[in-house]
Amino acid sequence: MLAALLPAVFSCSKKKTVTPAPPKDTTTVVITKPVPASDVVGKVIVGYQGWFAAAGDGSPINLYWHWAQTWEQQPSPTNVAIKSWPDVRDYTNTFPTQFANLNNGQPANVFSSFSDQTVDIQFKWMKQYGIDGAALQRFNPSGLEGPVRDAMAAKVKKAAEANGVKFYIMYDVSGWTNMQTELKADWTNKMSVYTSSAAYAKQNDKPVVCIWGFGFNDDNHNFSTADCIDVIKWFQSKGCYVIGGVPTHWRDQNSDSRPDFLGVYKAFNMLSPWMIGRIGNAGDSDGFFNNVNTGDQAYCNANGIDYQPCVLPGDLQEGQRAHGDFMWRQFYNMKRLGTQGIYISMFDEFNEGNQIVKTAESQAFVPSGSDFKALDEDGTKCSSDYYLRLTGDGAKMFKGVIPLTTIRPTTPM
Repeated sequence: MLAALLPAVFSCSKKKTVTPAPPKDTTTVVITKPVPASDVVGKVIVGYQGWFAAAGDGSPINLYWHWAQTWEQQPSPTNVAIKSWPDVRDYTNTFPTQFANLNNGQPANVFSSFSDQTVDIQFKWMKQYGIDGAALQRFNPSGLEGPVRDAMAAKVKKAAEANGVKFYIMYDVSGWTNMQTELKADWTNKMSVYTSSAAYAKQNDKPVVCIWGFGFNDDNHNFSTADCIDVIKWFQSKGCYVIGGVPTHWRDQNSDSRPDFLGVYKAFNMLSPWMIGRIGNAGDSDGFFNNVNTGDQAYCNANGIDYQPCVLPGDLQEGQRAHGDFMWRQFYNMKRLGTQGIYISMFDEFNEGNQIVKTAESQAFVPSGSDFKALDEDGTKCSSDYYLRLTGDGAKMFKGVIPLTTIRPTTPM
């Protein structure tokens, strides 16, 4: 997947005016205006792919979607699309692969996101570990993947409602040829109905929708500024609060950003710049804090834009995680920056190795003879839910429940 990045803060202080108290009147009814719902500002959101399927799972696609390079065949050492191995002990329905048994002797099975129990337990974990909501990734729904993506939206709604977790639709426009017209039609005809759910995220009483991919400087995101602004304004005319998943260097409009796109970025209500592949250790995070995030935050503050930077656990296969110290440094930097929200990249991204969902904790839980790294890859033992627990503690620090600290409070086991 491709999907999200950086921070913003907008604070507004008002000088209090003191007026004399009126005489007591027992007939007076005091009406308090409800505080607008805030489901993204001040919250920690995870990117949720929900895009794993398997032959025999009952899904419309009925293939090893995203587990394998060739979806028609079972995953194997020569047909694999993931970088990390999932811990499947909590799933009631799992599916076979052609990998050798795990080193503990158990079969090397995988889960399907299409299973109701899978979606339910993953949203139960979000609630359990203090995650506020999930941004359901929605790519171009036309073609082969459309029916399964439609089905996943319904399943996410049900699981979010059952577990008291918020969700919103996050469109990824990568490679979407007729994006401008088809995206509007998809929202109107299919996705907008979900905003009536009590679990659908609202910000300032407006349904939240995210569009990821405007302004990226590659052939996969070749949209004009006029088309992009039209889509943003269209959603806003429908009463939506619109988040932009934008390039890392959106403000300078260079590197991964197209030139002359600042007008597009400014049209969004919130900006969430992408960070996967940009940083890989705590020092990189500090460098971005000083050289990128601080300026981004100041710009957003000055222009009334909310800022939702990415925090990532790191690519496990590339040895970036440092048993959680890398991720904690990002939480620390974003908290001291004063950002308005945090976007975790990602919840279930086994393809890029940046997942926080339960993952093989040791070599006992990866297929024998494979080269998958487990969470203890640097010699520090970690429980399979470690990055869920770490995210929960990061959320507590972000919300001021625990003090700002450079010292990671989460124990790996």
